[in-house]
Amino acid sequence: MSELAFEAMGSSVRIVAEAPLTSSAWIELDEARSWTAAFSRRLSRFVPDSELCALNGDRREVVPASELLRAAIGAGLWAAQRTGGLVDPTLLGALEAAGYRDSRTCAAPCSLHEALFTAPPRRPAAPDPSARWRSVRVLESAIARPPDVRLDTGGTGKGLAADALLRVLRGFGRVAIDCGGDVRIGGALADDHPFAVDVQHPLTGDIVMSLELGAGGIATSGIDRNVWRRPDGTYAHHLLDPATGEPAWTGLVGATAIAPTALEAETLAKAALLSGPEEGRALLAEHGGVLLSEDGSAEPIRVLELVA
Repeated sequence: MSELAFEAMGSSVRIVAEAPLTSSAWIELDEARSWTAAFSRRLSRFVPDSELCALNGDRREVVPASELLRAAIGAGLWAAQRTGGLVDPTLLGALEAAGYRDSRTCAAPCSLHEALFTAPPRRPAAPDPSARWRSVRVLESAIARPPDVRLDTGGTGKGLAADALLRVLRGFGRVAIDCGGDVRIGGALADDHPFAVDVQHPLTGDIVMSLELGAGGIATSGIDRNVWRRPDGTYAHHLLDPATGEPAWTGLVGATAIAPTALEAETLAKAALLSGPEEGRALLAEHGGVLLSEDGSAEPIRVLELVA
């Protein structure tokens, strides 16, 4: 077994690869790190000369775009379509207004417990009625959108990266890729030799259960990863209610979703958290997952718990 861990996309990336099928498999493992670094650099909103920043700063309605940028924007639009606009890639302005203008990788953590204590009444998030994401189109070699619509690929980008890395590592029989909580498992032997994936509660830090997964994706979305205090004393986090542009406080602090790909798992996990407990259960029912509540409890949805 070979294991590789490094920092990219503002998160920790971990790759576990087993049973090499080709003589070039170990070369692929080295390529995975450099590929991820390039992916992160080209799509980061925190790198001034990135392709994403260039797109957001371009005043033309149609902007030439690389295959990678088109794939990333396309993934964000797919997530919006999949969730009826609840996962919305056009909230960059609202995210910056909430206090997430710069990378928070080195910021001092704030207390999630205190943030929850002072948070407004809980309610489900809702799509933005204006649905600005519908004005964005991925063309054959360009992105078309109104110049005032700026895009963020941060969330769906990690799922997209995990799925793409599985193709980079095609020379291994069994691979698990974790991009900041978005996990993709695959390889020729994955179904016969599944991995156990731990689910950590965002509020307590405890491993509340372990889920067995063969080929497919599993992702956890939580409000604990980026919590900060604003100048007015209120707390904010990075998962916004598209209808208001404000942080969503729904009664859930996290959600874990299982799906055929990491991109879909990331999309469903975020949508479930934003929807709150009732609608979250319905969203996770198709493939399974776990709802993680403010009281520290974990509710499995159509999954077999291996370890309590």
